[in-house]
Amino acid sequence: MSSSMSDVQPPTQASIWRVLKDQRKIELVALGLMVAGFWLAGAAGEWRLAVCIAAGIFLGLVNHLATEYWLLRTISSGAQPTRNQMVVSTVIRLTVLTVVAVGVAVLFWPDGIGLLLGLAIFRLIALVMTTIPLLKELKNP
Repeated sequence: MSSSMSDVQPPTQASIWRVLKDQRKIELVALGLMVAGFWLAGAAGEWRLAVCIAAGIFLGLVNHLATEYWLLRTISSGAQPTRNQMVVSTVIRLTVLTVVAVGVAVLFWPDGIGLLLGLAIFRLIALVMTTIPLLKELKNP
């Protein structure tokens, strides 16, 4: 017997600990990417680049967890957010992320570009990890 997404009960209370527990897989991927960044860039003697790549991956993880927490809080409250509320929340979160990422990249130029690279790589992998289960669910009748 397979379970579908419609069988899942909404959470009764949102907490950051629940988000951290639910997102263990993506947290482990982020940790693996950080280690790989240190291993690859560090082996070449580019320690500032390695730190910037790890910082970019960390920023991507924080953004992902903040998004998941907002979604969990919205679902557990039972509220139906308007399109405008969702857009405002997303724009604020991404604006803060962009200002921090670009600011650090400029501050540590040229190694700072690694921060943007780490952020982009993490975002791509997180997107794939989020999309695959959704596609599997759509495929099941």
